[in-house]
Amino acid sequence: MEWQSIPELVRRAAERYADTEAVVEGRNRISYGELGARVGRSTAACLANGIEPGDRVAIWAPNTLDWIVAALGAVSAGAVLVPVNTRFKGTETADVLRRSGARLLFVTGTFLGTSYVASLRRAVAEGPGLPELQQVVVLSDDAPAEFRTWKDFLASGDGVGEAEVRARAEAVEPAWPSDIVFTSGTTGRPKGAVITHAQTLRAYEVWSDLAGLRQGDRYLIVNPFFHTFGYKAGVIACLMRGATMIPQPVFNVGTALANIAAERVSVLPGPPTLHQSLLDHPARTSYDLSALRLVVTGAAVVPLRLVERLRGELGVETVLTAYGLSEASGIVTMCRRGDDPTVIASTSGRAIPGTEVRVEAPPGEPGEVLVRGFNVMRGYYEDEAATAEVLTQDGWLRTGDVGVLDEAGNLRITDRIKDMFIVGGFNAYPAEIEQLLGLHPDVADVAVIGVPDARLGEVGKAYVVRRPGAVLTGDDLIAWARREMANYKVPRAVEFLGELPRNASGKVVKGELRGRR
Repeated sequence: MEWQSIPELVRRAAERYADTEAVVEGRNRISYGELGARVGRSTAACLANGIEPGDRVAIWAPNTLDWIVAALGAVSAGAVLVPVNTRFKGTETADVLRRSGARLLFVTGTFLGTSYVASLRRAVAEGPGLPELQQVVVLSDDAPAEFRTWKDFLASGDGVGEAEVRARAEAVEPAWPSDIVFTSGTTGRPKGAVITHAQTLRAYEVWSDLAGLRQGDRYLIVNPFFHTFGYKAGVIACLMRGATMIPQPVFNVGTALANIAAERVSVLPGPPTLHQSLLDHPARTSYDLSALRLVVTGAAVVPLRLVERLRGELGVETVLTAYGLSEASGIVTMCRRGDDPTVIASTSGRAIPGTEVRVEAPPGEPGEVLVRGFNVMRGYYEDEAATAEVLTQDGWLRTGDVGVLDEAGNLRITDRIKDMFIVGGFNAYPAEIEQLLGLHPDVADVAVIGVPDARLGEVGKAYVVRRPGAVLTGDDLIAWARREMANYKVPRAVEFLGELPRNASGKVVKGELRGRR
């Protein structure tokens, strides 16, 4: 492989594509040469502040140039990146910081009307504390006294020499962890999938090859950087090919259309809902979208009509579907260019090179999807019990997803053993939501399922048993939930029951609840 580590990838990209536009953020445009210099300065600051190889560095911020520079600087210092979901509340973020033992946190100032700094301070004050967190850097021009601004942090590294920065970056080994992506499981307890530099680079070199990403492409990155699809299929893939990154912090259809037209965007991965909303926008025809040539979408069901419209109405040359999960570096199967539209719409493609996929069921029948290959995580960070539940002795990863393999090896995801549902591209886990709703003083029992939604694909519905004498309404509980959890987790509907249906062993029979809809 051409690159042995992410720091080497950054250095090579800065040299090879020095004058090529690397990142466009409004009027701010920087070349790959400039990006390399900025990442070097970020690395120097990490060194000046005592970051050692293997230290965890978290980042809680939306898609911006500063996110790219901060993250790549930390990874080039040998640190392990811990991206945090921007939809998380302060308590959820503090939990991830505590579990990962993060020493340094980069955090946005205000985003979507919320002060992330205030949210974090409140969570720390009310919780068990974060003894390992030594420094918080606010990615803005002002910060409270106990935190630092991004500008001050970068300036603190000015005394670190270029030779020292390069030596640290070159010391990073392929087998070292590059990131820990936290994902909730059926227990609702966040678990961090540990992925190495070598795994990341191999997986997204494959992704770039199969997608046909190339130098000169202009890539609108709407998928959040805290997600593998945004960071690795976005930032890492662009570094590999010398494509231009155009980060968009929030998905807004009008902004996306304007960006695609003004910046001649050629590449737009994202969930099916994103592409559907672009096609259906009333003013779509007033924008020049003719540069768009590549769309890659996720494992959610993709209507054949969507594929046909992207190709017919927008003239998109390549539309591909793929399937992945954090525990397998974000990529397991992918369609190939030239596949029939029905294959692209009805499956997530075939196993990527170097990976095996099998289904625990007879051919053509649904069963649990298992994956084995270079892309499978090392394990969950400091959680041997959870790791043992999903990794078999002979290296197979139990995905918890149910799927069917056709004769050509194409995988179709049909269900989720874990009960997970996808809200506008975000994974929502009923067990985690149930735990949070169960904290409401008027809730005696609760079960959550995913139900279809025209705009978001799926949303949560909560079946609730009130405590005796309680007069809790659905609106009350939804309003309470909006204060306590990320918005995509909040149930959109509540139905009250006298009791939840349970089987002989006491487990809620969710199939019965789904039948009530």
